[in-house]
Amino acid sequence: MHEDDRTLAFMNIAPATPGHLLVIPKAHATDLLDVPPDDLAASARTAQRIARRVTDVLGADGVNLVHATRPVAGQTVFHVHLHVLPRYVDDGVQGMWTPTPGDPEAIRSLGERLRGAGT
Repeated sequence: MHEDDRTLAFMNIAPATPGHLLVIPKAHATDLLDVPPDDLAASARTAQRIARRVTDVLGADGVNLVHATRPVAGQTVFHVHLHVLPRYVDDGVQGMWTPTPGDPEAIRSLGERLRGAGT
């Protein structure tokens, strides 16, 4: 969906809402406590860019930026990542979500729409 010299952004395969993406630094870091500050800053810049796309292209009414460090906080993937979670009026998401597999074609289609939107 998006790539630069430090980060990648890609569609979540278990989306909480349409257009749910993940942003990661390319260099491995386990979590927020492990990631170098420059990689964290680059990830935040990419997340902001992606948040603008989901509001502009998909018409999201808002965006949550979500991160969990360590299992007790809900971390299940041990490479630091930020969830860019588009929010829509009456989307039914309350607090943390339970990941469930999404429709691969719908996820791919949304990714294509966002990829084509540029920066």
